[in-house]
Amino acid sequence: MFLAAALLAASPAIACPNWQGAPHFGQIDLRAGFQPDPHIRSITAGGTHDLARCFGNNWAGFVTVRPDFDLYWNGQSRQLTIAVQSRADTVLLVNAPDGSWHYNDDYQGLNSAITFRNPQQGLYDIWIGSYDGSRRNPGTLMFTEYDY
Repeated sequence: MFLAAALLAASPAIACPNWQGAPHFGQIDLRAGFQPDPHIRSITAGGTHDLARCFGNNWAGFVTVRPDFDLYWNGQSRQLTIAVQSRADTVLLVNAPDGSWHYNDDYQGLNSAITFRNPQQGLYDIWIGSYDGSRRNPGTLMFTEYDY
């Protein structure tokens, strides 16, 4: 029993995305029909925590523990797309208001995007990671109600 506890204490802790953390790049409240559309924010993509160790869905890439951005969505819309543009190979991870996790890698080339049909109102926690574990990759986070 002591040996098992000692081995467990000696193993490194797995750090996974925590939707309760304060976002690195801020937050925004958007309502259906927002203007200007798209709404754009500067971000930095990347992280050091391997998604493959946190999710059993064959999701690859590296993110930070805390979200990069929080979106508070209100109103009713046909769709909401969250997209990333960067020169790096990005991955996008979103925790939706109902607690479900959504992932995308390489939606358009190396850029990532997730479209929510009839998006739920509430908090969307957003991680902008990198496929290869690189960090400090400048990029743009975009929100739009139009096709991307």
